[in-house]
Amino acid sequence: MAQTATHARDASADSRPSPGQRVVEYDLHISEQRLAPAGRKVRALTINGTIPGPVLRFREGDFARIRVHNDLRDEETSTHWHGLLLPNKEDGVPYVTTPPILPGQTHTFQFTLRQSGTYWFHSHTHLQEQSGVYGGIVVEPRGGEPVKADREQVLILSDWTNIEPYEVMRMLMRGSDYFGIMRHNSQSILGAWKRGNLKDYFRREWSRMVPMDVSDVGYDAFLINGQRQTRIGGRPGERVRLRVINASAASYFHLTSSAGPMTIVAADGPPVQPVQVDRFLMAIAETYDLIVTIPASGEYELRATAQDGSGHASALMGQGAPHPATSPPRPNLYQMDQMLSLSLEEQESDPRAPLKLARPGSPYKLLKATHDTTLPAKLPHRKITLHLTGDMVRYVWSFDGKTIAEAPYVKIRKGEVIELELVNDTMMHHPIHLHGHFFRLLVGNGARSPLKHTVDVPPMSKRTLEFEANEDKDWMFHCHILYHMMSGMARVFRYEDDQPTHATAAESLGHAAGLTPDMKAATPGMASHHHSSGLGEHSHDMSYFWGAASLQTQMSNGLLSWMNPKNNLLLSWELGWRRTPTTEHEVDAIYQRYFNMNFQAYAGFRFANHGGGNRAIAGFNYRLPLMFLADVTVDSNGNGRFQISKRFQLTPRLGTSGYAFYDTGSRWEWSAGADYTLKRNISLSASYHSDYGPGLGLIIRF
Repeated sequence: MAQTATHARDASADSRPSPGQRVVEYDLHISEQRLAPAGRKVRALTINGTIPGPVLRFREGDFARIRVHNDLRDEETSTHWHGLLLPNKEDGVPYVTTPPILPGQTHTFQFTLRQSGTYWFHSHTHLQEQSGVYGGIVVEPRGGEPVKADREQVLILSDWTNIEPYEVMRMLMRGSDYFGIMRHNSQSILGAWKRGNLKDYFRREWSRMVPMDVSDVGYDAFLINGQRQTRIGGRPGERVRLRVINASAASYFHLTSSAGPMTIVAADGPPVQPVQVDRFLMAIAETYDLIVTIPASGEYELRATAQDGSGHASALMGQGAPHPATSPPRPNLYQMDQMLSLSLEEQESDPRAPLKLARPGSPYKLLKATHDTTLPAKLPHRKITLHLTGDMVRYVWSFDGKTIAEAPYVKIRKGEVIELELVNDTMMHHPIHLHGHFFRLLVGNGARSPLKHTVDVPPMSKRTLEFEANEDKDWMFHCHILYHMMSGMARVFRYEDDQPTHATAAESLGHAAGLTPDMKAATPGMASHHHSSGLGEHSHDMSYFWGAASLQTQMSNGLLSWMNPKNNLLLSWELGWRRTPTTEHEVDAIYQRYFNMNFQAYAGFRFANHGGGNRAIAGFNYRLPLMFLADVTVDSNGNGRFQISKRFQLTPRLGTSGYAFYDTGSRWEWSAGADYTLKRNISLSASYHSDYGPGLGLIIRF
């Protein structure tokens, strides 16, 4: 990568070709089709009819003119050029830097390629990236690649779900564990006992922590270039440059090869000093250029295994007897990430230590830039610390405990050097991406610290980055797990001296992160967005409606819920028709405010034909050690109710639950039951109720 990658240029000069400059043009058509990447035809979004879209090829110094056509019937779209340094208005984030592309319209992006390397592009609208709107970018350096190869091939990794992405997000927010069942990664008492981790299981529950996981979504397939398996071309003995792009929505990959060590020669675009690795962890949105040699005989495999161990995709090279690669062992979710077992001394004394683990980490400590990346010492220096935070109960992800809705901006000033410390307070990896800038990744390599635009921050650890604030206006900064970004783990780095020409954060940032399902049409001019978008201050908070109903031979109970990150509107019911002269009912309609995973308060009305009749209620619930849930209610008749409930997950599909309460206006009541998950939305159930007796039935979720 040229030295200019880390220095500012005249942005206006990048928006038009100069005399004699080569102009490279592309037309990209985003449309809807029904495809079957995982064996069953479902709705997909394609670019020029394929998933992934075409690879866009340029030479450093070219002028790009890319016309993006929105062929969708009733859905706007966008295109972000991930990792490219370009004028702010060309960055492609709708409602923040660039107008959205409305149905039937075309937007032309124009910019000069100021750098070389492997990059990619994707939609920044809603969940379109998960549905297929992504493709690769290759920019050849002036003078050719510093590390030569006989040929090259782009490998785009991705994940695919047959479930509509909006429904995926709804399942995550409602707390469904079905994805854990799909991945065979659900925690249970029997599973903990089999692994010898029963003590760890109950220690976690005593600490009131939800089960740990390394990924959120259960996928139907993992793909390379849109297929479960592809081939790497080349004759025996040839050196091939593999431009590997992780375009997944929510999947890290362990890369391993049965053909011997892989040589990393570039990371996130810029070249690095060549270094050999046997395996490494590749974060979402990263790119790596690898050199491999086609074996003299036999068929060998480059394998990309999902971090959660639920599947892999393969790229095969050579001809003859198969020599498959091996996958790392599946994670033990009852214990902490293996990376956390490495002491700081071990990591500092042996930069390859994270790669020697059975489940290897990132190769960052081995990456050294090919030139001095030190930033000018004369510039003012400022440190910013951001904590990566999350709440798995509500599926809300954030920085410093606040979503982008609550704290939109990080203010910076042009001409200063920002030292950015990212502290991960969660038990998941997070790939953090900064638009419009490269940062130095400070991992002990001094003047040769590598340049990157995306960084993996492992659980309960920190990364330190450094970049020169040499642009202007607003630039997105977010977790590149799509569902984390959508639930709030994003900010906008705003240059303080600039006056934005687009909508205010309160009106627009939800669109940037894809947080708002319903949008009003916006006119193409950015200056008009704040008039036409019709967004209120909190409209980008995601909200969902869901419910569950148990239908049994002796009774029915259930719940309907509308929820966003902090609020619930709930309608719950219990109807019983056995062992009583008449059918009894109790229906609660309440508003609940969520404060944290351990405490919620509520108020509303209870409709009942027993135990005090209709009355107003108010109360709170509080999570106790061992994940018992205590609930205290008072009503307008002056009565109180204390309830305690608990669920035991015996196996991934089989669980038992029960509750008991005492109501001063009526009596004791208790119930216990079991349920077995059949499909995503259906479970078998059996229960015994103190008033209505035993019963069998189904639980239906919707």
